[in-house]
Amino acid sequence: MKSDTIPIVVRSIRTLAIEVWRRAEGMGLVDANASQLDAADITRLLKRVRDAGIARGPALHFDNVEPPSVAEAESLLKLVIAALDASPAPKFEWPAVSRVIDAEQLGPLLNISVSSLKRYASGERDTPDDVAARLHHVALIVGDLAGAYNEVGVRRWFERKRTALNGRAPAALLAGDWNPDDASPRKVRELARSLVALGAT
Repeated sequence: MKSDTIPIVVRSIRTLAIEVWRRAEGMGLVDANASQLDAADITRLLKRVRDAGIARGPALHFDNVEPPSVAEAESLLKLVIAALDASPAPKFEWPAVSRVIDAEQLGPLLNISVSSLKRYASGERDTPDDVAARLHHVALIVGDLAGAYNEVGVRRWFERKRTALNGRAPAALLAGDWNPDDASPRKVRELARSLVALGAT
């Protein structure tokens, strides 16, 4: 479908599209900033997500000849968001996250040694599923924070104590053999996402 048929001018569609973009950027699927997001950007974004093997079904709907209604576009973008949240992509996420967080800080966040991190990041060894899940969670957090902080600010965010985390730093809750579904890592992600909500008001 032609890019100008996506109803990007509708506020709900634009909001959802930015959510997709933020996740994709954090995961290393796109590089550019979403501040000037337009219909052509959405088409390109969904193609990049699909090319990464994520949300291929929902993304294909935007290639139809007939443009989707607002309700259909909202539903499809929500499916893409859910798919991105559920799809670790270490091939893309290692370089994306490593550009922001160096190995000495990232290793402890992922509960791996710096030497193992470098082997996984280089592709010398396959990333184990549990490490890929933690990396994905950190990538999504970085994507959320990118809307509020520069790279130095993102790194410091993980280390500074937060009232919302009972006076603990995010890094302290992302320690040991944690799982993204555990309560503490979810609280860290919710805190990062609250900054996105504040920036949108």
